[in-house]
Amino acid sequence: MTKHPRKIIIDTDPGQDDAVAILLALASPEDIDVLGVVAVAGNVPLPLTQRNARIVCELAGKPETRVFAGSDAPLQRPLVTAEYVHGKTGLDGPQLADPVMPLQDQHGVDFIIETLRREPAHSVTLCPLGPLTNIARAMQQAPDIIPRIQQIVLMGGAYFEVGNVTPAAEFNIYVDPQAADIVFKSGVSIVVMPLDVTHKVLTNRQRIEAFRALGTEPGRMVAEWTDFFERFDMQKYGSEGAPLHDPCVIAYLIDPSLFQGRHVNVEIETQSELTMGMTVADWWGVTNRPANALFIKDVDADRFFALLTDRIGRL
Repeated sequence: MTKHPRKIIIDTDPGQDDAVAILLALASPEDIDVLGVVAVAGNVPLPLTQRNARIVCELAGKPETRVFAGSDAPLQRPLVTAEYVHGKTGLDGPQLADPVMPLQDQHGVDFIIETLRREPAHSVTLCPLGPLTNIARAMQQAPDIIPRIQQIVLMGGAYFEVGNVTPAAEFNIYVDPQAADIVFKSGVSIVVMPLDVTHKVLTNRQRIEAFRALGTEPGRMVAEWTDFFERFDMQKYGSEGAPLHDPCVIAYLIDPSLFQGRHVNVEIETQSELTMGMTVADWWGVTNRPANALFIKDVDADRFFALLTDRIGRL
């Protein structure tokens, strides 16, 4: 039986870890067919996220990848950004030249809608690595696409690890909780990569040096990016390295056996200013609310980094 690569749309706000996720996807054409990359405002504002997405596609040697600009602000709330983690460009660390490849004219939300209508039902997976604004907007504008989505595999949320931007909330969900609420109530099959799992894939000297030792430009960039944003997390958490959050999404598509989780109910807090954006995961099944997401909690970190280093090494 021939294995067909999974068709995906990456929705992203790069971000150093977003950049690594995009590289992993573009390095794995036998597993993943990237139909397009849609930028969203999140870690940094939209003009930077769409620029960064194109820089990463060029770094991967894939300038033919279609990159779109999506939403520049959350559905209802003012934009909150994270320059304090990612630097003022979102990809601080190494100096980067401006991208040469074009930004597509079409709005990213329209691209998502058009693609889901065009491709066979249940053949396209959405991979949001940032706030869920574009995905929610597409669902609002074109409800007919919702049953056509194969799956949504997203990085966001936290339960056991609590929050990283407020005591209760993880950044991607906090930035646009209203969008997250729409997505989690959509009925689509959802796989969640929360901080609970991403904080188990930490960079360390050995893992970063393995990227550098590839001797390639993508390998060197990944090492420099992880060097840069590692400093923030080590200082904040006292950990040995920084979590590579977003590549978990792509790694799951390539090899789901790396991960373990539970199918549970996840609700998004949208009312309380105290816990705004909290992902309330019913891990112990204490409510009778129906399960709506596979909430990932564990990962084989060594195999994850082996996969990541091998694939980045192909670029």
